[in-house]
Amino acid sequence: MVAEQIKSTLVLQGHEDVLTQDAIDFLSFLHAKFNKRRKELLIARDVRQARINAGERPDFLKQTQFVREADWQVGYIPGDLQLRRVEITGPVDRKMIVNALNSGANVFMADFEDANAPTWTNLMDGQRNLSDAIRRQIDFTAENGKTYVLNEQVATLLVRPRGWHLEEKHLLVNGEPIAASIFDFGLYLFRNAHELLQRGSGPYFYLPKLENHVEARLWNDLFIDAQRYLGLETGTIKATVLIETILAAFEMDEILYELRQHIVGLNAGRWDYIFSFIKKFNAWPGFTLPDRAAVTMQVPFMKAYTQLLVQTCHRRGAHAIGGMSAFIPNRRDPAVNEQALARVKADKEHEANLGFDGTWVAHPDLVPVAREPFDRLLGPRLHQKEVSGQELRITAKDLLNYTIPGATITEAGIRMNISVGILYIESWLRGIGAVAIHNLMEDAATAEISRAQLWQWLHHQAHTNDGTIIDELYYRRLLAEELHTIRKLTGEAAFAAGQFEKATALFDRLVSQPTFENFLTLGAYAELA
Repeated sequence: MVAEQIKSTLVLQGHEDVLTQDAIDFLSFLHAKFNKRRKELLIARDVRQARINAGERPDFLKQTQFVREADWQVGYIPGDLQLRRVEITGPVDRKMIVNALNSGANVFMADFEDANAPTWTNLMDGQRNLSDAIRRQIDFTAENGKTYVLNEQVATLLVRPRGWHLEEKHLLVNGEPIAASIFDFGLYLFRNAHELLQRGSGPYFYLPKLENHVEARLWNDLFIDAQRYLGLETGTIKATVLIETILAAFEMDEILYELRQHIVGLNAGRWDYIFSFIKKFNAWPGFTLPDRAAVTMQVPFMKAYTQLLVQTCHRRGAHAIGGMSAFIPNRRDPAVNEQALARVKADKEHEANLGFDGTWVAHPDLVPVAREPFDRLLGPRLHQKEVSGQELRITAKDLLNYTIPGATITEAGIRMNISVGILYIESWLRGIGAVAIHNLMEDAATAEISRAQLWQWLHHQAHTNDGTIIDELYYRRLLAEELHTIRKLTGEAAFAAGQFEKATALFDRLVSQPTFENFLTLGAYAELA
């Protein structure tokens, strides 16, 4: 095997215990075998996008009709993945991991993707933190003197690696950056798989941003070879796939089928799904969505996708997990807090009534709020897979029904997108991947919606509800005004010390350039320390 190398020896200082030579050998094996296929699939994404830009409408695949019509089920689901009523998600910093595992949620999804800014320190510390948590060695005392200790009973741990489209520039294999997905997945698996099994659990993952079943097949093949390398039985690895792209919604049966030895469920990744809807149809003027706040789970294309997800999962014996409510508690303003909790409760009641087996939250205070509707409906049952939804006939037209009666684009919505986009990117460039903005938990997915909507509105000369054309002059006036507001609220010293200049330049380029960029994190990664 060709010798592998760290891009800079400096990055390993203090992390030699995390990225050992044995771990590098394992990662290099996976990368050498699967990276060529990964790159080919990314090219195929671009080819498909070009066809959609030219007017091709997505539809259910004729060549896989036999999979959708056949009678089959996913494989064995371990006991600690049977009850998934409430799942909490967040980045992999030490405090978050302890609080999430102690939150009372059934599952904690530790996120190397949308909630994590992938600085080398964040990645290495995150891997170490997860290993310590599994071994119950994560107890620590914060700078303020507060002690964090794991409870006796903690949530089941799942890990979300970065998506297929990203690379990890610090580790080179045969002279090229390793795939970020392989790096995050492989390092966690190598360090913890056997320890997890000894403790009665297993290596469990969330897989992000898949666009089709062929990409799911790549993950399945990767799982098989990784398990063989580490002496694990096939099927030891268990995965839940996020259905967070519009194209994947047409291939849910096929994705479950490709991963049937390893998959346990699908998740309705709502925010990335909205972003994907905008991205895939960015060239279609007629598919312009209104203010982000108006794109709720009750609008036609979102309702159809969630109904189809529940129907598909339960037919195949898999769990259907609901999406993230972005509202977070506000302890300083009781009125705002009450409104946020009421919205979370209504959102989770909607999901429970649709037939979901569980849901997501981003804050420990929301665990009991999200749990109550499911407890009330399910009682002692682990899930509600008996809710088949087979009476529904979800069509391609339903999945593409973008109409939202009465919803409009408002100046307030434009301003919100500008503000959220700049504030989030600035935080991301400082190494913070999940941040509370305007009483919402924002991560890369919600920031993607903000910049994608602005690009779409600007390039198709959309109108606001008062008839104003969203042209470059109008956008730049609002951009300058929102930046002034951010500067004022942040304070001159903090503004100057931050990454606002870089963040604004990056945000403005994403919004105003003639072509739509697939992911904001691709360009931002080059600016990340």
